[in-house]
Amino acid sequence: MRPSHERRVLLVALLGGLPAVLVAMAFLWTDDHDAKLRWTLTLLIVGVWWFSALALRTRVAFPLQTVSNLLAALREGDFSIRARGARHGDALGEVLAEVNTLGQTLREQRLGALEATALLWRVMAEIDVAVFAFDENARLRLVNRGGERLLGQSAERLLGRDAAALELEECLRGEAPRMLERTFPGGRGRWEIRRTGFRQGGRPHHLLVLSDLSRVLREEERQTWQRLVRVLSHEINNSLAPIQSLAGSLAGLLDDPARPTDRDADLRQGLSVIADRSQALSRFMASYARLARLPPPTLQPVDVGAWIHRVARLEGRLEVKVEAGPETIVQADGDQLDQLLINLISNAVDAALQTGGGVSVGWRKRAGHLEVWVRDDGHGVSDLENLFVPFFTTKPSGSGIGLVLSRQIAEGHGGTLALRNRRDRPGCEALLRLPIQQAARTSTS
Repeated sequence: MRPSHERRVLLVALLGGLPAVLVAMAFLWTDDHDAKLRWTLTLLIVGVWWFSALALRTRVAFPLQTVSNLLAALREGDFSIRARGARHGDALGEVLAEVNTLGQTLREQRLGALEATALLWRVMAEIDVAVFAFDENARLRLVNRGGERLLGQSAERLLGRDAAALELEECLRGEAPRMLERTFPGGRGRWEIRRTGFRQGGRPHHLLVLSDLSRVLREEERQTWQRLVRVLSHEINNSLAPIQSLAGSLAGLLDDPARPTDRDADLRQGLSVIADRSQALSRFMASYARLARLPPPTLQPVDVGAWIHRVARLEGRLEVKVEAGPETIVQADGDQLDQLLINLISNAVDAALQTGGGVSVGWRKRAGHLEVWVRDDGHGVSDLENLFVPFFTTKPSGSGIGLVLSRQIAEGHGGTLALRNRRDRPGCEALLRLPIQQAARTSTS
């Protein structure tokens, strides 16, 4: 067996001092000295030789044992131990200084990891989604409060059980993200499944996140109904209030047997107002029905240049300038796109007529999308947030559905519609974006 490091150091020390001892012994025993003196000096020389070798071995081995103890403490997670004698300008002192620095660094990293873990657990406990972590054998290794509520059990009873026993095996298979309608012990609803993989301890794990969409959808539905009821109540009351007032006045005139002949004109005028308000209410309900019953688009090839030039010529109040772009064919519903662009150009012309400015329309290709813009030289829009709220309008005679209908058409084609004030000058810009690749794939199929 190979000797230990301490024994090798001792052997080297003994071998290093052996020549000097042999020379001393030679001079000592060859000269004519007293026997007692010879043995005394011999024992002294040999004793010093062995003591020096042992001291050297201790001097070399003790610092190594100290460093070994420090590293063992660091391995066990004890970062509070420090070595004495750490100083610069000394080989051993620099080694001890580096070990102390390593311990301080590991201590700070451990504190940071503990704080990050505590924050992660706090976030997982507070978020309103169910989070599960499964190992390679589909056994549950981590669950947050949302997961406990969803499965109706505490973490102590859930950890270690497999996905099949928890009725989550279906969630670990198939595509993700996706929608799933399921009943769990914690409730029934529509859930969004998100899944990803990670490694812990070198082994693969699966992170499963279940989000309850039913509550969000119910809240959105409630707010939608509230907005609808407010709008309908406002419009219907605006029409019924004058109708009720006029009906009472006209009834009073009819009950008067001695009414003068000029009251017939008042009756006709009152009936005319009632008819006008009834027609306005009918138009309002028809507009809302039109907004709610927008059919899905029928895709056909549409030449973008011909489409924009054709719609621009329909505007007779003001000449619309067309800035031509690249030749582009998209798959879209031509009638719906006509209605969309007519609404945008009409709004732009209304704004430009107030300032005596102009209107321009053009198109370009960017990042796989067709972008159609309509710009006007009007005053701009002060309330951009409510432009796409149904029945919100800034015009005295506006219906408040033109922009909403236009955005529905854009989204029905997989695109977007946005309005913003121009940065270079007063006015507004409407930007329509339609995907080109998607349209091409639809055409090929």
